Amino acid sequence: MTEERYMCRCLELAALGARSASPNPMVGCVIVHDGRIIGEGWHRRCGEAHAEVNAVADAEARGYGDRLPESTLYVSLEPCSHWGRTPPCAELIVARRIPRVVVGCIDSYCEVSGRGVARLREAGVEVRVGVLEAECLHLNRRFFTAQNCGRPYVILKWAQTSDGCLDAVRPGPEVAAAWMTGPAARVLVHRWRAEEDAILVGTETARLDDPSLTVRAWEGRNPLRVVLDRRLSLPEGLHLFSDGAARTVLFTSPERCAEARTRFAGRSEVAVEGFETLADVLRVLAGVPYRVQSLIVEGGRRVLESFIGAGLWDEARVFTSSLSVRELYPVEAVRWSGGVAAPLLPPEAQLADELPAVGLRVYEKQS
Repeated sequence: MTEERYMCRCLELAALGARSASPNPMVGCVIVHDGRIIGEGWHRRCGEAHAEVNAVADAEARGYGDRLPESTLYVSLEPCSHWGRTPPCAELIVARRIPRVVVGCIDSYCEVSGRGVARLREAGVEVRVGVLEAECLHLNRRFFTAQNCGRPYVILKWAQTSDGCLDAVRPGPEVAAAWMTGPAARVLVHRWRAEEDAILVGTETARLDDPSLTVRAWEGRNPLRVVLDRRLSLPEGLHLFSDGAARTVLFTSPERCAEARTRFAGRSEVAVEGFETLADVLRVLAGVPYRVQSLIVEGGRRVLESFIGAGLWDEARVFTSSLSVRELYPVEAVRWSGGVAAPLLPPEAQLADELPAVGLRVYEKQS
């Protein structure tokens, strides 16, 4: 088995932490002796043992502890060298006398950022860096975006009709939104919610659709719910504010913050923040106490185009229905004006993946 295949196994293990590792990165580790994997581990949850610790423990539990000084440790992200909630993994590797370490990519976190590799080399450990580096960086793109850009990784998501509309012009919540996707797509969307830290909608989507934005068709945690309401016009009885199913952060204008905090004073699950720009929203979400590393934007056209126009997006997931907007809505139910046009992605949006069975295309912003 080549080094690339061992690193592929590290990536497979790391991905098991997709719903639980945040705000820590996903990390996988394997220990190899004489061409055989003798220990495996991944970072399961923030505050718990890191991947290297779990892999060493696995090797020892299997009875291979005496072979560690003759083994190679493969890990998708640079071992940490600092004391945090857990001891430094670099020191564990040195203490177990593991002579060789292969690292997928360097950790850009300021407390690590090359220090782990330096510590290992100082102790005489042979270190190779950069095996499947692009794949390792991509796996933790949310973590690296938060570290390097000071904001969450932003995923735009919408469904559009075959003729490029997000919706018809609906007079109000008395006309329910039409389903553009089928059951399989809805399960996929709920899986995404379980995998990301937060989900955002704007005022009109909250008012017209009264969404819960929770995980129901999949198992997993509910994301933090975020709603933009600059004028503080949304009713308090919306699911976002009253169902208690998940925490909600209401962003309103700075001059309306005091009024909003008074309005929601008795609801600990609703927090209020002020904002002027979308960059303010992302900065607040990335900081304490929210520590959001990934955000799904499910808003309407205005919100989606605002993120695109500001360049504050990293990925777009677009479902396209086989039906036109006229086929989805009875003409008498809406104020017909040809529908609400879907956003247009800029030239830097490159197709990264697609799932034709559910009409999905995934685009990533190229720098």
